[in-house]
This record gives sequence, C-alpha cells and structure tokens, in this order.
Amino acid sequence: MALSKEDLSHYQERGYLSPIRVLSDAEVSTYRTKLESIEAGGTEQANHLKFKPHLVFTFLDDLIRHPKILDAVEDVLGPDILCWGTNFFTKEPKTTNFISWHQDLTYWGLEPADIVTAWVALSPATVASGCMRFVPGTHKMEIVPHNDTFADDNMLTRGQEVAVEVDEDEAVDIELKPGEMSLHHVKLIHGSNANSSDDRRIGFAIRYIPAYVRQVVGEKDSAVLVRGSDREGNFEHEAPPKVDMDPAALAQHAAIMKRQEAILFRDTDRGYR
Repeated sequence: MALSKEDLSHYQERGYLSPIRVLSDAEVSTYRTKLESIEAGGTEQANHLKFKPHLVFTFLDDLIRHPKILDAVEDVLGPDILCWGTNFFTKEPKTTNFISWHQDLTYWGLEPADIVTAWVALSPATVASGCMRFVPGTHKMEIVPHNDTFADDNMLTRGQEVAVEVDEDEAVDIELKPGEMSLHHVKLIHGSNANSSDDRRIGFAIRYIPAYVRQVVGEKDSAVLVRGSDREGNFEHEAPPKVDMDPAALAQHAAIMKRQEAILFRDTDRGYR
C-alpha cells in the first residue's frame, strides 16, 4: 500500500489527503518545460490543453499512468482504474482568475460517487498563488444546489458555485510543493482564490474512477483504462495518442469533447469556452 491506514482514515473522514509526493524535481522540470513549450507553440496546440489533453499529448498520457500516482489512487478506489478526465488549472501571476466553492460531481452524470481527483502541482501552490481550499467532511453531504454564473474570471466550465453558505473559517488551505499532489473526493466542497504571487500556479487535475462507475445522464461515455482490467464495460476505451497532435488522436478528441459537452452543459445554451 502507498497510503497508511491513518492516511485512508483521514481521506474517508475528511474527504481529502495532502500532500503526497509523487514526482521528482527532475520530472517536474520535464513536465513543466513540455507544457510551456506547447503553450508557446501557438493557439492550436494550446487550445488542446484545456480539456482531456492526455488524449492529445503523450507526456500527459504518461502522467496519468505514473505509478506513484496510481499506487495512491488504487488504495482509495481499488485495482481497476480508469481516467475519465483531465484539466489544467493554471493561474497566471497577479491575475483575478479564481474557482468558486463547488462540488466536482454536480454536472458529471456519474454514479456512484466513488471518484477521486488527483491534483498534481507543477509549480508552488501556496496561499498567495491561490492554492485549493477544502471544506473538510463535506463529501458526506449530498450534492447541494449550485448556481451557474458563467463569470469570465471563474475557471469552472459553468462558473458554478454552491447555493449554500460556506463557513470560510472551516476551510483548509492545501499548499503543495512542485511534485506533490492532493487527493479529494468528488463531492468535497472546494475552491481557490486568485494568484497574487509572482509565479504561475500550475495544477493538473486527473479524474479517476473505478470500473463500476457508470454514466447516467448522457449517451455512452468514454475513459482510459490506466490500471487493472475493465470487466464492467460501462465506458468506451479511449486510445492514447501515438505522437503529439496525431490526426487520429485529434479526431477522437473532437468527437469525445462534443459528446461530453452535451453532458456538462445540458439544460443551457452554452458550451466550452
């Protein structure tokens, strides 16, 4: 086991675990350099970093399969693991972008809620840079009502925020060094403030699900099998990219994002920004 009994008890009772060291300094440097090289390569490449970029870029396909990440996730979810989604949450220095209080599962259409997000820091995540903030124990609640704001500086897809009062005094700041990650439950209320520091705040969120989870609001969903086996067949298996920006990978990505957009933006006239 990568996690101790005390670690697992903490996750089960509080809904999160942090910090967990998963990447060496050399690995962090390699991943950040590759990311920023892609960002500098033009809009077409950079646009594919927003949603499920592991289907387009080989270094991110490698990252979602990193043994140290999966070892910890397996202790929480069991041996049969799929990656359902990935997102970069990058806040530039001295900017106003923030993430409102929310629960991840709200619009995903996945059941049951045995889902974990691994949030991997590729730069310092500090209070000043806008690290994540968790409200411990809220994963034991049901999904609460959310309001969609679609605010320009809100980094969430719908700018969604919980329509209940959050006691800020109960929130915990999740500071991470580059190469560390946190794990949090899909129903945990969390958010983050703006980045007032002089460095970028780069976090890579990986959404892991056990094979028995299913999609209940959309047509058949898809995911990547990253460990164990899938005897349930609830998800189509996505193919990893052979090379970066491979035409076959781009075609697959476009089809998948169109289907996922219909799920995440149902009952609205909006789409991905």
